[in-house]
Formats: sequence, structure tokens, C-alpha cells
Amino acid sequence: MNDSNVPVQRDTLLTLLFPTDIEEVVIDLLLEHPEWAAGFTCALVEGHGAAMQPRDPAERVRGRSRRFQVQIALNQDQASALIAHFRMELANPDVAYWTVPLTRFGRLS
Repeated sequence: MNDSNVPVQRDTLLTLLFPTDIEEVVIDLLLEHPEWAAGFTCALVEGHGAAMQPRDPAERVRGRSRRFQVQIALNQDQASALIAHFRMELANPDVAYWTVPLTRFGRLS
């Protein structure tokens, strides 16, 4: 909810993908700004590809890297503000993000 108690239209899905060793830093940055990230989903995932550099020998053998993924449903302005905040506070080339249009968001009750 925003200041006028009108529900915020969630039209964007922001995904953050980053190494597991900075999980707490990223979560703390999100928790500092509930106006942008009132709620989010976290998951441990595995990344494949040239941009995913394995961090330990086991990852090199398996050919994939463990990553932490956060997804946040928010509006486009909030997503832009959150990305700018992360760029200032956590300029890290191992942190990837993308946004996609969110056509519907709601609750079943």
C-alpha cells in the first residue's frame, strides 16, 4: 500500500540473481526499503552459461553455479528505484537482474 492506502498496481516482476555468499547483504538491502519491496520470494537456483563463473571445484565439475534468486512484484517506478539503489549500494558484476511485464497480480481470497 502507498501513503493514500490505495493498493499499488504491480505491473512489473523484478528478478535478482546473485552469488549465494552475498545473500544476506541483498536481503538486508531489500528489507531497508519496504516501500519498494514489501514482499518478495527467494529461491536457491543453479546458473548455467559463460556469465556464471563456478566459485568452487565442485561447481566446476558439475558445470553450473549455485545462485540465489529473488523475485519481487512491484510497479515499474519502484523497480527502477530499487535497481538504482542496488547499483549505488552493491555495484557487483556478479549480480544480474531483469524485469518483465506482470499482467496480473492478486490473492485468491
